[in-house]
Formats: sequence, structure tokens, C-alpha cells
Amino acid sequence: MSSTTSAALSHVLTRPSGPSAPLVFDSPHSCIDYPGDFQPTAPPAAIRSTWDAFVDELWADVPAAGGTLLAARFPRAYIDANRAANDIDPALLAMPWPDPIEVSEHSGRGMGLIRRYALPGVPMYDRLLSVAEVRARIETYYQPYRAALRSLIDETYARHGSVWHFNCHSMKSRGNAMNRDAGALRPDFVIGDRDGTAAASAVTAWVAEFFVRQGYSVGINNPYRGADILRVHGDPPRCRHSMQIEINRALYMDEANFTRGPRFGQVRNDLGAFARAVAAYAGTTVQPGFHA
Repeated sequence: MSSTTSAALSHVLTRPSGPSAPLVFDSPHSCIDYPGDFQPTAPPAAIRSTWDAFVDELWADVPAAGGTLLAARFPRAYIDANRAANDIDPALLAMPWPDPIEVSEHSGRGMGLIRRYALPGVPMYDRLLSVAEVRARIETYYQPYRAALRSLIDETYARHGSVWHFNCHSMKSRGNAMNRDAGALRPDFVIGDRDGTAAASAVTAWVAEFFVRQGYSVGINNPYRGADILRVHGDPPRCRHSMQIEINRALYMDEANFTRGPRFGQVRNDLGAFARAVAAYAGTTVQPGFHA
């Protein structure tokens, strides 16, 4: 497959530059460009703390390894592509949402589809949002991104008979009061598979072991087990493995200044090596009940 890049209002898609592998990587939180109608009152640094800074750049070698890379062109602070479309916090709205909603634990902590807080105790807005503006965010940004991801995963599965999907994120080096692990230092990587429901446990273990061999500390499903994207796309009995990869920001950036750190190039190289290794390995593990 030739290398092509397509852009839309909601996303950028980069296809493999050579023979394709059964791999899809998506980065839903690595954009910090604000749409014109985003009018937050939280301090800029607080908003930027919600940004998975440079994650799409860290995974930029995926297409050369045969995988497809999808990256959002809107920020999580505006609308979160990794939440369910009905995970709407009623405390944010000027009037009741006209359709059924399902408030998750994320919304309960101020981090639902539309964020109530940028940081603990730091409201994102000084006003309530209208139903019309939330609908516009869903229809213009969220739905096209999620549709593109579904299409890629289905297309890859149809081509290869299996798909390994990686939902790519970064995490603060220490949990804050909005997190389950408030105050705790985090490992270098956290691999989430929703407790084995979104990917086969052996697949998850293979991924974790790769990073351990590279000298990194790795956690599994703690404190991040994966959110709505994994819930929707993971189906391990059908060889549809969906995993979340969280990278500790202290590895590759200055968390206070939001700049690339001295190890940025090394981390990117290691992620490229991972993409090549998993491309080679995934092609041999298409059958259900895969064993490492």
C-alpha cells in the first residue's frame, strides 16, 4: 500500500508507506489547536495539562512499520474522543440534555465527554454550555473521528483476518486529585486492556514484555485500564485486540514547560522499534486463543 496522508476537520490519517500489517494506532488527545468557538476561562497552563503532548510525533514511525496512524485535530479539552457520546455531565449544561445520558465515573470526576475541570478545582468554563454547542462539537469533531477509527479497524480486519489496535496516550508522572491514583508516581508505561476484555491477556503480556526488555517499568490496567474506544473496538475472541498505551510524560518532555525533553528521540526510536516488532509478530497470531 502506498503512503498517503489525508486531512479532515477532525483528524489526520497516515497510511502505511510499505506492505501493510494488521495494525491501527490512534492518538485522540495529541492536538492543542483550539476551535474558534472554544471559550474556556481556565488558565492556559491548566488547559495544556490535558494535552497528550507530542504523542502523535512519538508514534510517527508507525506507517513505515506497516501500520496506520490516526490523530485527532481537536483537543480533549474541547471534546474527548475517548468518551462515550452520551457521557455528558449535566452540571455543565444550561438546560437538560434532550436525549438519554449515561454519566460515567469520568464525568463524575469532571472529565467526561466535555470536561468540567481542567485541573482539580480549576473549572474549564465560567458559564454553562448550550445543548446546541455541545451537539455541534459532537457532530463536527467527535463523530467523524470515531467513524474514521471504526472504518480503519474494520478495513484492517477484513484485509488481514485480525487487527491489533493501539489507543495512544500520555500521562502525568504523578496522579492528581482527579485520578484514581492521586499522589502516586507512575511507571514508564501503562498498558490497558479493560482487564482482558478488550485484548487477549497473552497479547497484552507480549506488549508489556517488549517494553520491559527495553528497560522501562510497565504497569497493566493500573491506573488506566482503557476507556470507551477500547470498550467499543476490543473483541479478542474474534482476533480484534484493542489496547491502550499510556506513556509517562517525564520520559520525553518537560511537564512544566510543555517542551520536548532530551530523551524524546530515544523514546520515539523505541516506539518505532515496537511498531516494527509488533507488525512482525501480529501477522503470525491471527487465530483465536493466541498463545505467546
